Amino acid sequence: MIRRRSHPEASVSARRTEAFTDGVFAIAATLLVLGLTDQSLGSPTTDADLARGLRDLAHPVFSFVISFLILCVMWMTHVRQFEWIVRIDDTGMWINNIRLLLVVLVPFTSSLDTTHSDLLLGRILLPVNFFLAIVLGWVQWSWAVRSGAITDLTAADARRLGRANLSAVILSGLAMLLSPLVGSVAFLLFAFDGLLTRLLRGADSPAASLAGSDPGAAGDVRGRG
Repeated sequence: MIRRRSHPEASVSARRTEAFTDGVFAIAATLLVLGLTDQSLGSPTTDADLARGLRDLAHPVFSFVISFLILCVMWMTHVRQFEWIVRIDDTGMWINNIRLLLVVLVPFTSSLDTTHSDLLLGRILLPVNFFLAIVLGWVQWSWAVRSGAITDLTAADARRLGRANLSAVILSGLAMLLSPLVGSVAFLLFAFDGLLTRLLRGADSPAASLAGSDPGAAGDVRGRG
């Protein structure tokens, strides 16, 4: 039996919201590759021509890989959050929907970064897109803590995990500020996400440690099966 500490308005199971979100992330990640298929290799007639054309695709490929990996980081955050969120109300669903709106815009802003990186807007729109989407993910966790939609997690552990989620917000904010100068290269800051997450999270209780490292085990602890 699931123990639920939910306020009266949080009366809808979060499972369908979780499944819908998974699907949107999968579609957005798949559509990213269209930014590569739109690139032209010209009309190579020799291996040297083809190699030169592929070298010219270095920036589009880099933009695709970075965008895909950051979407993966956001999806992993979503997975970990919904291991604890079992109820959701209209406010929670709209926060999630707005975040997904920003997620599905990623293929478009990524294509702008690929084709117009020489222009200021072309360089900054993708980092802005990611920053806003990541902020909404943090807002969603804050909503869950305040609304009582989280079960079997102490208030202290919930706040600790919320601080850990701030890592991506900080790094994406820095990437956004640096993007006018270096473009999508600023996303390499996410290499420090694990270290910053551990610093912000601090010492975990056993339950919080499971939430951050092994969502499946966390499910076993709660008996959700």
